Amino acid sequence: MAHVAEWKKETVDRLSGVIESHKTFGVVDIHGISAPLLQKMRRDLRENSDFVMAKNRLILLSLKRAFETKGEGDEIVERFEQLMKGRQVALIGTDMNAFKLYGLMKATITNAPAKPGDIAPDDIVVKKGETPFKPGPIVGDFQRAGIPAAIENGKVVIKSTKTVVKKGEPISADLALMLTKLEIYPMTVGLNLVTAYEDGILYEPDVLDIDHDEFMTTLRRAVSSAFNLSVFAAYPTELNIKALLSSAHTKALNLAVNAEIFEPEALEILIARANMQLLSLASHLSEEALDDELKGRIASAPAASAPSTEEKSTEEPEKEEEEEEVSEEDAAAGLGALFG
Repeated sequence: MAHVAEWKKETVDRLSGVIESHKTFGVVDIHGISAPLLQKMRRDLRENSDFVMAKNRLILLSLKRAFETKGEGDEIVERFEQLMKGRQVALIGTDMNAFKLYGLMKATITNAPAKPGDIAPDDIVVKKGETPFKPGPIVGDFQRAGIPAAIENGKVVIKSTKTVVKKGEPISADLALMLTKLEIYPMTVGLNLVTAYEDGILYEPDVLDIDHDEFMTTLRRAVSSAFNLSVFAAYPTELNIKALLSSAHTKALNLAVNAEIFEPEALEILIARANMQLLSLASHLSEEALDDELKGRIASAPAASAPSTEEKSTEEPEKEEEEEEVSEEDAAAGLGALFG
């Protein structure tokens, strides 16, 4: 039996512990990040996650061990292996969901200067205009890098806008130096989340990269629409029962008033309406037919129509949505609660 170094066993144990003790875990690409910057990122992430760097083989061993413990198949581990192939990765574990983890990783990405041999992530364009450099040998340096520079009015200028390297092409040493001098930083450095696992689902970046504000707006609109549908369909749930009872109460009160049912709550409205009708009728009679009390009441009566319960029923259930801000978790839970 081959001897396994003790440090490898300890590393696999530590990695397995990160996987088993967190709700969400994933692998991040750390290629190209300098040691000082990587240490800073790890310190910044310490409050929200556990971050362990190790060889890909050891990370895969820890994943196999963890999924065997969970009683799950090898398909997820194989997918991890495919996504990690050719990358320098680290393992990260956290109790936040996969979408928040992706957002946290995305926030670490910053622009960086190009190095000789780097592959351009996009077309790199140098724009026409003045530069801060004084006339001298630097004009030749620009021209060797393929940047159309010249001296005009005692200044070094870029004569025309030019795409100096296309997406996917390597960046030469001369061009990398001059792009840095122009403070053009075409590369990005940061923790790129390769994949994340949560609750039996493996998430890849194209799924996780969403516009949070747009998503929350859509989710709130969906909750509001579902709430209104459940109210108008009279489908009682914990969330809409107050609106349903309020609507039923208003309709019952309208019915009692219009049918002149002397129910205590309706009686107050009926009396008020009868009083207004009395005053309206009295106002059409001659003063000789009125006593002093009626004259005084007509004079002091407001010029308003009789109270109508129809006005009380104009509150629409959808106003409920404006009562409070809906959190991401509450909105998602609300959709489930509305329809069981």
